[in-house]
Amino acid sequence: MYKKKLLSAVKKSFFIGFSAFLFGTGSYILAPKTSASPGFFEYQWDPEPGYKRLKYYQSSSKRNERSTYYFFLRGNDRKEDIKKLTIAIPDYFEARIKTKKLNLCKVKVGGYTTRTRCLENIPSLIEVNDKQTIIDIFPEKPIPFNKDNYAVVMKIFNPRKRGMFQFRALSQNADEIPISTYLGTWNIDVQ
Repeated sequence: MYKKKLLSAVKKSFFIGFSAFLFGTGSYILAPKTSASPGFFEYQWDPEPGYKRLKYYQSSSKRNERSTYYFFLRGNDRKEDIKKLTIAIPDYFEARIKTKKLNLCKVKVGGYTTRTRCLENIPSLIEVNDKQTIIDIFPEKPIPFNKDNYAVVMKIFNPRKRGMFQFRALSQNADEIPISTYLGTWNIDVQ
């Protein structure tokens, strides 16, 4: 009698333990995987006056992986028509940027159920300096000051070193006197 109760208790505990194991591994496998995107919380130790955070999308934040970056210029980020767009990249962002892997497009910003995608490519001249620290974009027609969203799309391999990289955006207006103005900063995270 004692052996039957002991055997029954062992079977029950084995069944419960094995069921918990299967449930735990199954929920891990079926759980949706996260993709790289900017976080909800950002902290700067000493924020500059006038600092403005711009939105972006990064397909992968892992080191040495192929990634597509969408640097968004939303309608409320622009204050005027843009004749020239300059992106300043920190010199410690050690990734090879090629002009043929860069383009400017009108974009549909994705969300939880839709993907970010280009709606229309904007013909433009794109230049990258020798040190890979400045990207100059000259669209054929100025980017208009309206509610449409635009993006600079960059396809690269992420750098070998992890870190936080600040890409600054500057624009020149389409007036007679071209004046560069600060649009904002994209904070890129590579893990």
